Amino acid sequence: MKVTMCCAGLRHLLQGLSFSAKYYSKHNPPQTVCPFSKIVPKKCHILGCSKGTCTHRTAPPGSILPCRFFSCKEGTKVPSKKKQNTSMVTSELLHKSLLKSEQKNWNNISPAYKAMTKRIKEKLEELHNMCTLHSRSPRMRFGENVYFEENGCIFLAKADDGEGNAKILFSVEDLGFSDAFIQRIRISPDQRYMAISLKSENSEEATCIIMKLGNLPVVEKVIPSAFSFEWAANDVLYYTAQKNLKCQNVFMTTFTYQKHTKLVYTEQDARFFVDLYCTKDRRFLTINSNSKTTSEVWLVDCRHPFESPALVQARTMGLIYHIEHRKDQLYILTTYGEPAEYKLMKAPVASSGKENWQLVYALERKTKLVDFEMFTDDCIMFLKNAGHLYLNVISFVSHSVQSIKLPTWACEFELESHPEHTTSTCYFQLSSPVHPPKRFAYSFKENNLIEQAVQEVPIITNCHTTRLLAKSKDETLVPITVFHNKNSKELHRRPLLVHVYGAYGIDLNMSFKEEKLMLIEEGWILAYCHVRGGGEQGLSWHRDGCQHNKLKGLHDLRACIRLLHQVGFSQPKHTALAAASAGGVLAGALCNTDPALLRAMVLQAPFVDVLNTMMKTHLPLTIEEQEEWGNPLEDENCMKYIRSYCPYQNIKPQCYPSVLITAYENDERVPLTGILQYVQKLRKAALDHASRTSKKGNWIPNIILDVQANGSHCDSSWEHSLNEVARHLAFLNRELEEVCHPQHHSKSCK
Repeated sequence: MKVTMCCAGLRHLLQGLSFSAKYYSKHNPPQTVCPFSKIVPKKCHILGCSKGTCTHRTAPPGSILPCRFFSCKEGTKVPSKKKQNTSMVTSELLHKSLLKSEQKNWNNISPAYKAMTKRIKEKLEELHNMCTLHSRSPRMRFGENVYFEENGCIFLAKADDGEGNAKILFSVEDLGFSDAFIQRIRISPDQRYMAISLKSENSEEATCIIMKLGNLPVVEKVIPSAFSFEWAANDVLYYTAQKNLKCQNVFMTTFTYQKHTKLVYTEQDARFFVDLYCTKDRRFLTINSNSKTTSEVWLVDCRHPFESPALVQARTMGLIYHIEHRKDQLYILTTYGEPAEYKLMKAPVASSGKENWQLVYALERKTKLVDFEMFTDDCIMFLKNAGHLYLNVISFVSHSVQSIKLPTWACEFELESHPEHTTSTCYFQLSSPVHPPKRFAYSFKENNLIEQAVQEVPIITNCHTTRLLAKSKDETLVPITVFHNKNSKELHRRPLLVHVYGAYGIDLNMSFKEEKLMLIEEGWILAYCHVRGGGEQGLSWHRDGCQHNKLKGLHDLRACIRLLHQVGFSQPKHTALAAASAGGVLAGALCNTDPALLRAMVLQAPFVDVLNTMMKTHLPLTIEEQEEWGNPLEDENCMKYIRSYCPYQNIKPQCYPSVLITAYENDERVPLTGILQYVQKLRKAALDHASRTSKKGNWIPNIILDVQANGSHCDSSWEHSLNEVARHLAFLNRELEEVCHPQHHSKSCK
């Protein structure tokens, strides 16, 4: 189990309030969560505002208020309670009937995959043990003390004494949360208190527990439904409260002398989500209110934590910004100015309005800012350009910029936590779907990149990485990253697994996963299509694939798969598509428009009923999501546009690929009812087509829904996720078994 640690840079502010589809490696960090469906994640948030007006606003957008106001949309007719109740009962009965039918269907089908699932699980556990043998959770250093978490226990060690003498401070089990994992840790500046958040896999909400440290740590306070929290001073904690997947209230609580808790900030706009961050030098605590396209930041002076927060720059539609601090200057990552991509600017603390922002550094065109870390005299930008990763080191002393290209195999960064901004070394890890994390360090003193001397993970496969560019319908070039075994012969006969996401400005998750390594070893080809709507080529790449541009992502995906086949990577009858959450929109749309390109598809908690979901404003995320999908309730053209690509709306009798969908009963982000109805409609269409074109040997696809009682949209236990991944691979192997040659792949295909 890995825990998201203190001040890990601004990545959580750079990827949109989002989450990464869960992956089962124990050493992977818990994922931050977000709207209807996404893949993200890691630490994230940067939300924005739409061009339409919010009907729920009754006060200034973000304000220091004693309470939250609510209002009804003007002119809205409220149905009578009797009609509402009748409709709800009917809907609930239909839901239960569909769920019972699908559970029965799964119980009948699943035994056919049991033996293969068991073999795959054994192989994955073997790879996991091999790849995590030398891994460890992040360390947090405060002076001479080092804190870390292992297997639900918090340890304290002395920096010069080695971790062999580390002592256990407390465990999750001691606190009565045996089924929870640690999601976040924050330690007070004087190390007298530790705040941790505990979360179970069946809930979106976490519980914050404040421990008073000492010879015998004791529970000082328990805060239910807390999302983010930061120490403003030794005994002053700010935190946000989560309700119905939203965070719109910020509270302050104190622990010595006059203990009290009070509301300090309330967000009125339903499109905005509030979280907290401490600048690297701990001078300011920032209250960040973000929608998908607009930001507003308030500063709490950590030297005077009881004073009212100060506004940096009033929200301006389309303007995103995030704050760091150094030597009485605010350093601002912002989209201010042209082009509307990230730039680093600065302004005096006392004159923080955008009219005083001065440019420090601007990103090149089609460059993605992945992460940002501030140090005493330098800052580091982690960048992605044309599929390659770079470090840009900006010196505030010499006013120079040094760009360092990272190893070509690397696809993902992971900054290691280091609360001390005065350090002379920045540590981070690099990985890819088939390369376990490797630790690197950049030394400011030596001005060079160092690969840390650790025992290599023995990797059996000989993997080759290829980067392609597919020409989309409007001639835009779309990047594809391909992995395959160098020893594989006749690649056009090999099974191909294509991955897609394309939403919220979030990159495809390309961190290491044991199942990807296993597939490469067994001769599969893996392709990652970086279509528009995602964030791989900067903010404009997202804008070109959201709202009225959503179809561009579908055109991109189609072009990517066709190019893969044209250049000799597999062929349609050997091709499968994988997507999760919002990635289900493009995957489901392609399934309707170009089913002949695929043989099989696996979807995880997919968003497949965009239109009906966006018409339901009572759902907690609908208003917030309008900046990604549009508002079909108020815009007829938007409704028609969504209808044109929505997977559920466009199902028709034709020869579909086989589909396995995993969904969760407790999913608060993608309603299970929509998935149930999608599966029923898709299965009926496939059977209707088969009955109309009945021929000897006519192929009928398997349309299967696996509804899990445990698990949620964003987090699962190691065991639960392992079982899920194994079932997905068993399904794919069975559907594509004609191309799995027993002499090469006897373990996975029989």
